[in-house]
Amino acid sequence: MEDVSTAPAPVVPLTHHFAEAVPELALPWRADEAPDPRLLVLNEPLAADLGLAPEWLRTPDGLRLLVGNHVPEGATPVAQAYAGHQFGNYSPRLGDGRALLLGELPHADGRPRDLHLKGSGRTPFARGGDGLAAVGPMLREYVVSEAMHALGIPTTRSLAVVATGTPVHRETVLPGAVLARVASSHLRVGGFQYARATDDVDLLRRLADHAIARHHPAAATAERPYLALFEAVVAAQASLVARWMLVGFIHGVMNTDNTTISGETIDYGPCAFLEAFDPATVYSSIDHGGRYAYGNQPAVAQWNLARLAEALLPLLADDQDEAIALAVEALTAFRAEYDAAWSTGMRAKLGLSADAGPLVDDLLVLLQGDHVDHTSFYRALSHAARGDDEPVRGLFLDLAAVDAWLARWHGLGPDADAMDRVNPVYIPRNHLVEEALAAATDGDLGPLDRLLDAVRSPFVERPGLERFATPAPRDFADAYRTFCGT
Repeated sequence: MEDVSTAPAPVVPLTHHFAEAVPELALPWRADEAPDPRLLVLNEPLAADLGLAPEWLRTPDGLRLLVGNHVPEGATPVAQAYAGHQFGNYSPRLGDGRALLLGELPHADGRPRDLHLKGSGRTPFARGGDGLAAVGPMLREYVVSEAMHALGIPTTRSLAVVATGTPVHRETVLPGAVLARVASSHLRVGGFQYARATDDVDLLRRLADHAIARHHPAAATAERPYLALFEAVVAAQASLVARWMLVGFIHGVMNTDNTTISGETIDYGPCAFLEAFDPATVYSSIDHGGRYAYGNQPAVAQWNLARLAEALLPLLADDQDEAIALAVEALTAFRAEYDAAWSTGMRAKLGLSADAGPLVDDLLVLLQGDHVDHTSFYRALSHAARGDDEPVRGLFLDLAAVDAWLARWHGLGPDADAMDRVNPVYIPRNHLVEEALAAATDGDLGPLDRLLDAVRSPFVERPGLERFATPAPRDFADAYRTFCGT
C-alpha cells in the first residue's frame, strides 16, 4: 500500500456540462460509503495534468474523493443513462449500474476531462447487480489503459485504484475496490440510442450539440452539423480500431454502450492481447459465439456505427428517406478509412514507405499458419532489417516460405529504426497480467509495479526485462479466458 500523508485540502473545480446539457440522462446519486479506503495505485503524472496534487490525493480526504465519499462543494455526482446492443441484443435501459460521473475537470491541454468512478455501489441502473468491483478487475483496467496510452492509442485513463474495505461476493469473496477513471467524455453510442428511444428530438439534438462542442467542434460550422458529427465519429472509430488491430488488442465486449463518440477505448473488461496470430482468437469467457473475436472487430465497429446512424436519423434530414441515404453514404466511408489506417500502420510496422498490400496479405497467412506470436514477430523483424534474419526464422516452421517472404521484403529497403518506433517490445502479456492481479489481490503490489514499469515504455528494449517480452507458455495461452469483472 502507498503511504498516506497530510496536505491542505485544495479546491477541486468540478463542472457539470453533461448534466446541465442533458439532465434527462443524468441521475443525481451518491457513492456507497467505503469503510476502509486504502490507496493501491495512483497515476501521479495524470493527477498533475488535472491539477490534483498527488500528496493531497493520498490524504484521507483525497482517498474519499477517489471513492466518491468526499464530494467537493458544488459537485453533483450523476449516474449516466444509456441504452445499448449487448452481443447484438438491444437493451433499452442500461446506464451506470456501478459507476458515477463526479464531473469534469480542466486538463493541462485545455480540454476538459470526465472524472468517473467504477465500482462505487449500486445505482438505479444496477439491474440486480451489487454495484461493486473487485481489486483484480479494477487493476486490470489500470494496467491495460496505461499500456494503451503508452502505445499511443486513444483511451480512457486510470487515475487511481482504491481498495474500499468492502468484500465483494463473486465465485469467491474478493476485496473490493473503486477505479477513478478519466476520459475526454463518457458519451457513447448507447447514449444516443437511449435519447432516440424517448422520441424526444430536442433531447437528441441537445445531446448531439454537447458531443459536437466536446469532441468535434468543426461539425458546428458544417452545412449539415449532425451529419458532420456522424462522419467525425466514423473516422475516429475507424482509426481507433485500426490501431487496436495493429497492436493485437482484443477488446472483448464491443457493445454499443462501449463505443465512444470521442474515439477513445473504454471499459477494459474481458480484454487481452493477441499472442499466436489468428483472426478467430477470442479470450472473453462470455463471447461464446466469437462475435467479438480479434478479426471481427472492424466489422463490429461498423455495425455499432450503423446503430448510431439510426439514432441520429431525425437530425440528419426532415425526410426519412433522405436521412437514411445520407447516413448510409457516411457509414460506407468507414471501411475505406479503416483500410487506409490499417495499411498505413502495416507499412510502418514493416518499415516500408511504399504500398505493400500483397506482401502484407502473404505475411498474415504465414503468421497464422505457424502460430507466430504477433508482438515478438515485428520486433524480431527489425533485427532482420539490420541484417540478421535468424530471430525471425526461429519463429517459423515453414522456413522456405518465410525465407521467400523475407527476400521480397528486404528488396523494398525496410527502415529498422522506424520499425522500432512503432513495434512494441512490451505489452501487457496475458499471463503476467493475471500473475500481477492475483498477487495484488493477496496484498503484494510488487508484480504489478514491475509490469507497469515495462508497459509504460513499450518501445525501448531494456536489460533485465526479458520476461516481459516473452509470450506465455503454450498451455497457458491455449486455455486462457478473461472475465468481465462485474
